[in-house]
Amino acid sequence: MPTTSPVQRLFDTCREVFAAGGAGIVPLPEDVERVKAALDGMQLDDVGLRPDTPYFHIMAAERSPIVARLRLHECDQFSIVIFCLPASSVIPLHNHPGMTVFSKLLYGTMHIKSYDWMADGASGTAVLSNPQIHPSGARLAKVKVNSEFTAPCETSILYPANGGNMHCFTAVTACAVLDVLGPPYSDSEGRHCTYYRDFPFTSFSVDGASSSSSSSSSSVPEEEREGYAWLQEKPEDFTVVRVPYEGPRIRTDN
Repeated sequence: MPTTSPVQRLFDTCREVFAAGGAGIVPLPEDVERVKAALDGMQLDDVGLRPDTPYFHIMAAERSPIVARLRLHECDQFSIVIFCLPASSVIPLHNHPGMTVFSKLLYGTMHIKSYDWMADGASGTAVLSNPQIHPSGARLAKVKVNSEFTAPCETSILYPANGGNMHCFTAVTACAVLDVLGPPYSDSEGRHCTYYRDFPFTSFSVDGASSSSSSSSSSVPEEEREGYAWLQEKPEDFTVVRVPYEGPRIRTDN
């Protein structure tokens, strides 16, 4: 009997876990663990890639690195994609509205910075009593992750309202990340990918005064300020090259 490939096992698991899913619906904890377990052991060669794959070295005319996107599967319930990032390339800070997302670093070293929105009425530290949305349109967020990761490492998981729903990937070396999104982006259903600029907490006033003299800002302990930032929407300026997936075939008819 032929051995089931890791990619096929991942697809089969996702099809079961996300069968009744939808925007904002988080799988049961045991189902989250099932998807995570399917991803945790996966390696670069399981998806038909090698360190010398040209996708890790795509350059534009001006010699800037370009990210490659390989789509393994996409349906209304979930999508499975791989991003190949040349060294120093960046997937800008962006959101995942209503989605549960699993990210497995397959190769290389990547810096990940992620944020969650501060909820209105949150409490527990001085900054949280301040307004959550600035007149400029920037919105207050809390840093969830700001670290480097090197493969092999555990799968990271983000949720619709926590876990680092907005994140940015920066390739320290050439790297590859396998993402499972449930459900996927859908403009027709209002799940748009929005990009952001992030600004230090002290960049904006939180009480109408300048950031340097804001009494509310100065009331936040210095050691806490790095844990918060203002995120402001920006136009999409991300270049990605869509390339064919040539790894093990996924059977969708069984």
